[in-house]
Formats: sequence, structure tokens, C-alpha cells
Amino acid sequence: MEENRTNQFHLYNAFLRRKRLVFLIAAVATVVAALFAVGAGSLHITLPDVVKTLFGNGSDLSQMVIFNIRLPRVVAAIAVGAILAVSGAVMQCVLRNPLASASTLGVSHGAAFGAAVGIIVFGGGVVNSDSAATAVSINNPYIVTLCAFICGSLSTFVVILLSQLKKDLGPGGLILAGVALSSLFTGGTTLLQYFADETKISSVVFWTFGNMGAASWTEILILAIVFAASITYFLLNRWNYNAMEGGTDTAKSLGVNTRAVMLISMCICTLTAAVAVSFVGIISFVGLVAPHIMRRFVGNDYRYLIPCSAAAGALLLVLADTFGRLVIAPVILPIGAITSFLGAPLFLFLLFRGFKSND
Repeated sequence: MEENRTNQFHLYNAFLRRKRLVFLIAAVATVVAALFAVGAGSLHITLPDVVKTLFGNGSDLSQMVIFNIRLPRVVAAIAVGAILAVSGAVMQCVLRNPLASASTLGVSHGAAFGAAVGIIVFGGGVVNSDSAATAVSINNPYIVTLCAFICGSLSTFVVILLSQLKKDLGPGGLILAGVALSSLFTGGTTLLQYFADETKISSVVFWTFGNMGAASWTEILILAIVFAASITYFLLNRWNYNAMEGGTDTAKSLGVNTRAVMLISMCICTLTAAVAVSFVGIISFVGLVAPHIMRRFVGNDYRYLIPCSAAAGALLLVLADTFGRLVIAPVILPIGAITSFLGAPLFLFLLFRGFKSND
């Protein structure tokens, strides 16, 4: 009997080591991809020169290119990818729906509507005639970001309010409410564009493409603070999420206040995702695909799924943004289109294979 317990103990430790190894591999791959992305572009900078520049020993030209242009873009991709992936993983748990994400609950569509309000109603869009490659830009990013954040958050707050007014509205009902609100926001965006001039329509379309280069160091600092605060809360509640994976009744029997955990987690997921989307535009599929990829390797243990999803989301977005910058350089393809093209086939593959974990 004692020998059997010892064997089980060793097997369990090996199982945990494998999960830690998955996170380590994903984190290292993200760092390597980020270093490559920082050096890649019309001005190619070798990896040793990138490292030297990051430590303050590079040439003036490489320092200007890296610290002013490329590094903010790469760090923004890491932060946004991690935020969207972690938010998606937690939403899928508390709603008990594998298709839950910021897009499903209308955060992205709400943010797009808010951006349209900021650009069309408050005049945040402008045409820049200096270059065809940058023909459209955002004239007042602060009002556009604020409007996008408010409307992106509004969607899920309405969904949460409905869940409070109608107590028997289950996770499936919350998803349907989110889909209905997404349709409502899409209709509102279309109407605003119908009455706008070409300049403002172009600015709205440009914003919805998604752009990692739109985030400055100030926005990146905000993203980092938001991510650190949210992932700290999620990790503190990792055992509650593990209990909820066994079902609501099981979680309640273990002393988990499932409704409070769901509402607070949903509020945090919504706010963090809205912040990310409001800064860089619409990014599709990262919040859906990244958690499911990691579930294949670490299962539904949220002690490991949360940090692994963050690493996977960051890696996916860095790779997608780098691909968009290099595939037909010097033209930069919209990041939203890249994540859709890369994410949709992968998500369909996961869908047909089923959402079974290795746990």
C-alpha cells in the first residue's frame, strides 16, 4: 500500500512538472519571438545587436528604431494577447461555455460602436495625405479610446444586469444576451457610418482593423497595470475556478459562492478586455483559441491554465503582428485580419476535435 502511494505521488509530481514545463516553453518562445520581432523590418537588426541595444549599447539608429517604434509595438502585442487570452479562459470557466470570450459577450462590438461615436460624433478621425500607407489616422485618440472603453464595458454590464433581474438566466442565456447586444452595437455602428462622410468612415474602418502601433508607452503602462491586477485576482481564485469546473453543485458543496465569483470575474474580464480593445482596436480569436490550445497540454487546472493562456495569447499575437509586418513589407497588414485568418481554421480544428482536456 505504501509503495502504491509513493508511486502515485511520483506520478502526480511528474504530471505537475510537465505542466510547468509547458508554461516555461511558452514563455521562452514568447521572448524569442519578441526579440525576432524587434529586429525584423525594413531595417534589419541582428539578434546580438537587438540584445546590445536593449542594454543600452547599440547604435543611435538602432536605439531610435527599437525604443521608439518596434519595442512599444511588440510589448503592446504581448500585453494585449495575454489580457485577451486570460479573460477568455476565465469567461469560459465561470460561464461554463467553451465559446465564451470578449467577442461573444459583445465587448469588441461595443468598443467598435464607441470608437465610431468618438470618431464620427466627436470628430476623432482625420485623413492624412502625407502617405498612402498611412492615409487614415486617428486625430484624437483619447476621446476615441474613452468612448470605446465605455461602450465595450457597457455591453457586459447590461448582460450582468439581466442575470440579476432574471435569476434563472443560465450561462447559455448570458451568451445569447451578449450575441443580441453585439448585433445591436453592429447596427448602431452601421447607422453612424451611413450618415458620416468618407473621412470619418475611413477612420472607423481603420480603427476596427486593429493596430499594435497605436499604443504608446503610456497606454502600455496602463495595460501592464490592468493585466497585473486582473491576473492576481484570477490566480487568487484559481481553486474556486477548479471547483466550478466540476459543476455548480460541486462548487457550492465546497463552499464556493458561485454567483459572486461569476459576477466579479466577469466584471474584471470585461474591464480588462475593454481596456485592451480600446487601445489597439478589434483583435479576434485570441481569447478563444489560446485557452483551448493550452487546455490540450495542461488540462483545466487553473493554477496552470491561467499563466499558460497568458503566455500563449502573447505568443500568438506577437507572431501574428510580425507576420503582418513582414509578409508584404513595407505594407503592414491589419492585425485583426491576421488573427482571424490564423485563428479561425485552428479554432474549427479544435471544435471538430472536441474541447476535451488532458486533465
